Amino acid sequence: MNILVVSGSPRKGGNTEIMAEAFAKGARESGNEVTIKTLSTLKVGPCVGCTYCFTSGGECSQKDDMKEILEALDKADMLVFASPIYWFDITGQLKCVIDRMYARGKVGFHHKYVGLLLNSGADGVYDAAIAQYKATNKYLNWEDKGIITIPGMTQKGSINNSEKLHKVFEFGKSLK
Repeated sequence: MNILVVSGSPRKGGNTEIMAEAFAKGARESGNEVTIKTLSTLKVGPCVGCTYCFTSGGECSQKDDMKEILEALDKADMLVFASPIYWFDITGQLKCVIDRMYARGKVGFHHKYVGLLLNSGADGVYDAAIAQYKATNKYLNWEDKGIITIPGMTQKGSINNSEKLHKVFEFGKSLK
């Protein structure tokens, strides 16, 4: 299976990137091909609602790093969103990617499977992100393969001491 992971943290080398790498390592061990797009190193602007994509075969009018994300998405069988929780939801950077996926709204999506990896400083802050994820999946008929939440990530690298990081690895490894 070809898996695209979009790591939505603006922070380089932080908990979300570590989590995405653990997932990818497990998935690769099971023979999957994994591409990680790390938003801390890419520039993706918000959707401007111009609908150019609807008249141009799904191509976006904006010329930024979303082009390479869409190209990877077109090859993916599974899409995994990884994000820290900022103010009870995914990051603005990841939301821009999701909004810009609108470019595939008319031509459709190749992938059928999705996953969600979230981390936060506190517990009980995941409801909005999970609700949006589930609503999107229902609307687009994507099959959820799993959701993992990891609270208590108060410092950069905290996730290395979390028992749930192994669960992220095992989630990736379970995919065939």
